Amino acid sequence: MPEVVFSVDQSKSMRDQAVPGHNRWHPDIPVAAMVRPGDEFRVECREWTDAQLHNDDSANDVRDVDLTLAHMLSGPIGVEGAEPGDLLVVDILDLGPVPQQVGDAPGQGWGYTGVFAKVNGGGFLTDYFPDAYKAIWDFHGIYATSRHLPGIRYAGITHPGLFGTAPSAELLASWNQREQALIDTDPNRVPALGLPPLRDNALAGTATGDVADRIAGEGARTVPARENGGNHDIKNFTRGARVFYPVHVKDAKLSGGDLHFSQGDGEITFCGAIEMGGFIDFRVDLIKGGMEKYGVATNPIFMPGNVEPRYSEFMSFIGISVDHDTNTNYYLDATVAYRRACLNAVEYLKKWGYTGEQAYLLLGSAPIEGRISGIVDIPNACCSLYLPTEIFDFDVRPNAEGPVKKDRGQCAVTS
Repeated sequence: MPEVVFSVDQSKSMRDQAVPGHNRWHPDIPVAAMVRPGDEFRVECREWTDAQLHNDDSANDVRDVDLTLAHMLSGPIGVEGAEPGDLLVVDILDLGPVPQQVGDAPGQGWGYTGVFAKVNGGGFLTDYFPDAYKAIWDFHGIYATSRHLPGIRYAGITHPGLFGTAPSAELLASWNQREQALIDTDPNRVPALGLPPLRDNALAGTATGDVADRIAGEGARTVPARENGGNHDIKNFTRGARVFYPVHVKDAKLSGGDLHFSQGDGEITFCGAIEMGGFIDFRVDLIKGGMEKYGVATNPIFMPGNVEPRYSEFMSFIGISVDHDTNTNYYLDATVAYRRACLNAVEYLKKWGYTGEQAYLLLGSAPIEGRISGIVDIPNACCSLYLPTEIFDFDVRPNAEGPVKKDRGQCAVTS
């Protein structure tokens, strides 16, 4: 096993670890451990909300989750010799749930998928599903099943939702300025247009005193992806993936977490993956001056992992950039088109007995594929959602006899 350079005791909050992690992006968060180019090492991770969610049949915890705690990140890991302008080469060697543990924390034999309430961030379909819901998944090796979504079993594409390098002070200031400008266009919007720096529950690693106070006041929230990487939620960041991260500060300061057992393209419920704590093994290297050499001026580039479930048959649901509820046409809007593809899949699954909420949870967590299929044919963009048929224990394909609608229970709901 590679050397563990950041360890997590899953019985304790991230704040109470021997070396605490952090939940804001800032260049002054101290390095927790140092590695060298060519090193292989293990990072242990806490579930992203610091284990606020529970293995039960109520979604009250999703409704009441405190997002000022998110995301709990492990690190930063410093890389010797890394300087601004380099590319940090990160190979994902292995990852998974907490090894050989069963317990109360997500990742200890189980995980969850949540639909966030609209007032707490919502999801891609929040106008159609404004309340909080949850599904618990049990892990069986590479497979997951859920008592809240019967008739479904699939292999996960296990991956980290969030990893990235530290921003420079200048880049951090740019993020805060542009995101605040966006928020100011509609400051009372629900859900909010963005999340500005917030001192409440800020965690700054091992920083203390004035440094910790400055990090709390300036640190960027970790919800979106940005130029340093961050919360990409790309399901193909799995075993065998290689990611080229821009380096903005000395030592690069690699941090991350938000491990997922499985996820569909888009993570459409916002908490749409099967969320868990666990471990991830890395190898790192450097390309000196790589940002200029390869034109990586803003965001990382990556080579997808070569480990994924072998599904050979899909049903594809199509959406176009038309809001059919209001008969409103949008010009080449891929977001509207993919939303309609998701809604079309939800309506189809309801014909087999699943509730809309169950279908929504499934599409967020199962290894679906989302594609921009056409984005030039004015006025309608066309997006498609590929749903593997083999994940069902019944034939979900259309047939002349019609769907067999069964009582398929319910996901966890709020009281």
